[in-house]
Amino acid sequence: MYIYNVTVNIDDSAHDEWLIWIKQHIPTVLATGKFEKATLTKVLVDEEMGGQTYSIQYKSYSREALDAYYKEDADNLRNEGLKKFADKMLAFRTELQIVDEYSVTFK
Repeated sequence: MYIYNVTVNIDDSAHDEWLIWIKQHIPTVLATGKFEKATLTKVLVDEEMGGQTYSIQYKSYSREALDAYYKEDADNLRNEGLKKFADKMLAFRTELQIVDEYSVTFK
């Protein structure tokens, strides 16, 4: 299993608009059929550059599904945010491979 992680720093002046937009954008990414689910998290750190930082983690079905996303969907979906927020947003992407998962149940 793979996680496609997008980390975004958004300028405070565009934060509220971006947060509304990203909550609409995530279902669009999921609608490509390449991901099982997504998690939007706020990174709890004070950035020297200012703004607020978020991480969106998309859990992919497989390496093949992730590769298909890059080939078929990524450019168009990335450009939406770039056009809308231009110099107010800085994003970088990483891939994570799940090695093991653990959980605990308390009674």
